[in-house]
Amino acid sequence: MSSEKKESLQIWGWDTFEFIVRDLERSEKFYTESFGLPLVARACERLKHESGEDQLLFLKGGVSMKCIGSQARDSRADRWLRRHPDGISVVGLRVRNLEHTYRLLKDREATFATQVIQTMDELGRPYAFFEIVTPLGDVRFRFVERPVEALPPGLSPLEMVSNPNEMPFKAIDHVTSNMLTLEPYISWLKDVLGFEEYWRVQFHTSDTLGDNGSGLASVVMWDPVSKIKLANNEPAIPNFEASQIYNFIEDNAGAGIQHIALSVPEIENTVGTLQKRGLNFLNVPDIYYDMLPERMKQQNVNNFKENIEGLKSLGILADGDDDKYLLQIFMQEGAALYDETEAGPFFFELIQRKGARLFGEGNFRALFEAIERSQQAAQETDAPSLYSS
Repeated sequence: MSSEKKESLQIWGWDTFEFIVRDLERSEKFYTESFGLPLVARACERLKHESGEDQLLFLKGGVSMKCIGSQARDSRADRWLRRHPDGISVVGLRVRNLEHTYRLLKDREATFATQVIQTMDELGRPYAFFEIVTPLGDVRFRFVERPVEALPPGLSPLEMVSNPNEMPFKAIDHVTSNMLTLEPYISWLKDVLGFEEYWRVQFHTSDTLGDNGSGLASVVMWDPVSKIKLANNEPAIPNFEASQIYNFIEDNAGAGIQHIALSVPEIENTVGTLQKRGLNFLNVPDIYYDMLPERMKQQNVNNFKENIEGLKSLGILADGDDDKYLLQIFMQEGAALYDETEAGPFFFELIQRKGARLFGEGNFRALFEAIERSQQAAQETDAPSLYSS
């Protein structure tokens, strides 16, 4: 594994994520009515005919999600859905100079899924891209060069109207993937994409959950130029196959994108609104909040002024160090949201950073333990758990 610093791919930031779903109408209702991510464009008839897919683009600030439903046998979406539940199939990265990015990736022996495609959006604005395959199975990375206002090709913009359900999403904070073994992916991110290690943690819940506990190892990689971050997890022994990471991989039929974290300016109001719309979040044990003030002190967060009862009522987690902290919460996965296994194990995280730039280890563990408890409770009651098929 090479340790030399790589020439930058000149990544600008995140671009559009492609989320393949079985029920596109349900996704439209979720994003526009419940989640508050506006629908801004949909597939034109030509694209539907050529691709065998219908597509909807939801966009707010720096968050761009394209939901894709299959309309024809052997379409790309159809092939995905024969192998996987609903899930993220493409991670979009916007770059400053596509030719430069392509050249570097070719020199580093990336595996290309497409040539460079020079095209235009439906309003005649330039849009160029190519895709490479990744160690995450069927997940591809797409590199895009475009003006900021350009839409993915074949999508017709919709007339923008006021949407009372719109939420104040600002940007994507990070993207998290699960896999059985970290090393091939981490080496690929370093050697092919030129990413660098940002943070790592390893823990096991056997000390709190006993023989039923399990663990993980996590490494966060980042691109120092664009500051985008990719968090990556593998299960750990003992109880390797009981880990939620392992269960995700089984339910997803392979490695893949577990969740996308969205940055919000005021998390309590956002979560409260989403809960009123019927969206559920992971439950956090009361003892977490009983211990929170002391834990903040131990981590030298002396400026923590949050209302702990308010955080507790919503299930919001807090972590930090040296007078910098963050607040975050994790939504239910799709399978639990719709009580349908094929809706998949993907979920969203919401995060508000108050100076903290790291990934709160205490929250990471709290999430893991919350899911472990959910799994145990489901087994005891025969109810579907967060990551059970």
